Amino acid sequence: MGAKNILFLVGDYVEDYEVMVPFQSLLAVGHHVHAICPDKTAGQTVRTAVHDFEGDQTYSEKPGHNFQLNATFNEIDETTYDALVIPGGRAPEYIRLNPRVLDIVRHFFATNKPVASICHGAQVLAAAGVLDGRSCSAYPACGPDVTRAGGEYMDIAVTAAHTDGNLVTAPAWPAHPAWIAQFLQVLGTKIEL
Repeated sequence: MGAKNILFLVGDYVEDYEVMVPFQSLLAVGHHVHAICPDKTAGQTVRTAVHDFEGDQTYSEKPGHNFQLNATFNEIDETTYDALVIPGGRAPEYIRLNPRVLDIVRHFFATNKPVASICHGAQVLAAAGVLDGRSCSAYPACGPDVTRAGGEYMDIAVTAAHTDGNLVTAPAWPAHPAWIAQFLQVLGTKIEL
């Protein structure tokens, strides 16, 4: 299968690793990747945050890099994309309030295109109403969002990922190897060594 057009939905305080690593990984294997944010245009940036697991009741948060957008939100036609990625962090709290974001997400589920969501990205999926009858993982604090939206929350190791049809999910960035590998498989991406 050839290169895919992949759309990233981000916002300010997206988790640094959860946007940078998959964005760069998908580019590295030859896919065309566009990152958009509501109310922002290509060339603008979103702030990222580094979430770490240091033994507290929840993750700690530190400033991350500025992540540059390479597409304009208001100009996106989701029908021209083959797959969707929703990174975590605090961004999903904000972007899930945008009706256009929810419409974009619904398109990918209605057309059964691949979707990858990690960590708090499940908040966007729940708000879009696409989890009914589906199983997915997420950051544990988002488990109630998944179940209230009619989904089955998969409580898996922080290094694991879960695939349910076209949906690939994981709890947080330590799952990148499994999450990205499973997403590449759903995309039909072949990597030869």
